[in-house]
Amino acid sequence: MSIILDHVNYIYSEKTAYETQALKDICLKIEDGEFIGLIGHTGSGKSTLIQHLNGLLRATSGSIYYQGQDIDDADFSKKELRGKVGLVFQYPEHQLFEETVFEDVCFGPKNQGLPEKDAQLRAFAALRDVGLPEEYWYRSPFELSGGQKRRAAIAGVLAMKPEVLVLDEPTAGLDPKGRDEILGQVAALHKSRGMAVILVSHSMEDVADYVDRILVMSQGTILMDGAPREVFGHYRELEAIGLAVPQASYLMRELAGRGIPVDAGAITLEEAKNSILQAFAQRKN
Repeated sequence: MSIILDHVNYIYSEKTAYETQALKDICLKIEDGEFIGLIGHTGSGKSTLIQHLNGLLRATSGSIYYQGQDIDDADFSKKELRGKVGLVFQYPEHQLFEETVFEDVCFGPKNQGLPEKDAQLRAFAALRDVGLPEEYWYRSPFELSGGQKRRAAIAGVLAMKPEVLVLDEPTAGLDPKGRDEILGQVAALHKSRGMAVILVSHSMEDVADYVDRILVMSQGTILMDGAPREVFGHYRELEAIGLAVPQASYLMRELAGRGIPVDAGAITLEEAKNSILQAFAQRKN
């Protein structure tokens, strides 16, 4: 499986006074099982890009291929694509509409044409996978907390057995405990199901902790594409477009600049902790 974007452009309100080019000549390949972080300041094109991946938006020009087939071909099923590339929006209340959480999670598989019993079995499995306690399954989704709604929305997408899971700011507004629980669950699902995950986030710490590859967007283009250490090593360029690097990275660069033998390239708290402890051990010896 792969998703390929070939010179994709997208223009909002084309040929009007409000014309805005949101995507500019995007060339990108997403491989099986990747865990990708998508970062960029507000208005950089992140949300527009991810809505092209499952055909919610149609490129103004250029082509998008899923499993080698152009998604805009007449014989290509966009409905099937949206089951394979699942998108969880930033505000889960926009995706939850049934009377109970369980019915809501069943909706996707039913819409795929599965019999009622099969849809229910998928819903059971998805709700367990996201760690939502059974006591909430038969409540209205609007009685849930923010973190519980995120789990329910993710379960609704997982029940369709996607090959790609796209999460748009899944931790926005959550407290640190809720954020860690959601991302920990996503990481576990990525590992157990082997699906590709695309995480859109403003939190550099979250991106550094979980992803294997980072895409940096600015003004509708992909400015950087690489491993987290490589991308965060360009902290001056990131700051120039209104982004930062993880706080641990700033700390480690400061310590290294003062002559302390630590790993200046560390980007996570765990890496920073281990490097500092090692420096202290060397000094003690």
